[in-house]
Amino acid sequence: MADEKPHVLMAVRLLPSVGEALDQHFNVHRLYEAQDRDALMAEVGEKIRGVATGGHGALAPELLDKMPNLEIISSFGVGYDHIDTAECKKRGLRVTNTPDVLNDAVAETTMALMLALCRKIPQHDSYVRQGLWASQGAYPLTGELTGKTVGILGLGRIGKEIARRCQVFKMQVVYHGRTQQPFEPYPYYESLVEMAKAVDYLVCIIPGGKATEKMVNREVLDALGPEGYLVSMGRGTTIDEAALIDALQNERIGGAALDVYENEPQVPEAFFPLDNVVLVPHIGSATHKTRWAMGDLVVRNLIEHLAGRPALTPVV
Repeated sequence: MADEKPHVLMAVRLLPSVGEALDQHFNVHRLYEAQDRDALMAEVGEKIRGVATGGHGALAPELLDKMPNLEIISSFGVGYDHIDTAECKKRGLRVTNTPDVLNDAVAETTMALMLALCRKIPQHDSYVRQGLWASQGAYPLTGELTGKTVGILGLGRIGKEIARRCQVFKMQVVYHGRTQQPFEPYPYYESLVEMAKAVDYLVCIIPGGKATEKMVNREVLDALGPEGYLVSMGRGTTIDEAALIDALQNERIGGAALDVYENEPQVPEAFFPLDNVVLVPHIGSATHKTRWAMGDLVVRNLIEHLAGRPALTPVV
């Protein structure tokens, strides 16, 4: 008897909730568990109609070649620069991501990092733990966000949520992007460098890819200046890490807070001794609620498409 459930490839390990839901609706083949991946693909490749993957699950053309009946790639995450969308278009493949459901969590993390930089939260924590408050007195005064100007590089869905939260903190919001958005209430800068000169905080929330690679470079960092701070939330590839390290080491910018890195999970050790940088391990969307919602959307995109209905969040 023919299989009733469509065959789906799980290219990388995802949340247990994703695996359980996929098992309920599909015949699932876990590529990441296979001792011999070539043997697995030789056995099931022609049956595969859908792939579930994530931000670290690049799908090489050679792997796609082994799935001639593939229809859809459902990716966990809002960014999809790990997928060759041009190749997918050529092959007639649908590609989906998981937008919107992570907007609030990433915006919250952004504000947390801005506060950590401004109010020196990590340093205060260390000061108390070392007993220095009792032995040396109060920690030196810090700045505050109220009244500062924040420039948002990438006023997309998440960028807009960050902007709203910055307004609650009584900050002035400006932005730079590929195009001006005339119905948004924030001043627009055509030049990233000019915006960097004008702001106290530069929040980078643009997607990765060749078009944005090292967009925040030495010129932008120098424009930000010794009183300016960088918060990187989009993709690590958008920041020139070597230029950033040099700017931090020589205090040409006030500081930086990084959630994303160029070669995750490898982080340049040059960051580690610096007191003017806050480092977190790509936690922007890392809450129970948000990650569950992202996984649920991965599964629902596959369900809808493979049932002959439109995918919920297509990018290709």
